[in-house]
Amino acid sequence: MSKSAITTHILDTEKGCPASGVEVRLFINDAAEPIAVAATDQDGRIINWPQSFSLTAGEYRLCFALAPWFEQQQRQSFYPSATIHFVITDTGSHYHVPLLLSGHGYSTYRGS
Repeated sequence: MSKSAITTHILDTEKGCPASGVEVRLFINDAAEPIAVAATDQDGRIINWPQSFSLTAGEYRLCFALAPWFEQQQRQSFYPSATIHFVITDTGSHYHVPLLLSGHGYSTYRGS
């Protein structure tokens, strides 16, 4: 299965399940407009973005719209959004950037 050069996954650590339907925007450098926008699938993943883009060296941001998702879950959250800011130097690699999420915290790491 083919996948985008940048993928993500959101796991709701409070409930121990994927966070599906979260809108995610992908930006490069200081661009005001995203290069791609998608919502996480049933497994909490974005494997292929609807918009194609070429991976270039630079700074990227994944911006997760959390408030609407928590509201839909009828849960409160301290964080209305989360932004993961990362640097790509090797354009031949795949970058998987997961978000581990709860109502009062989140963490991330470079996955595989």
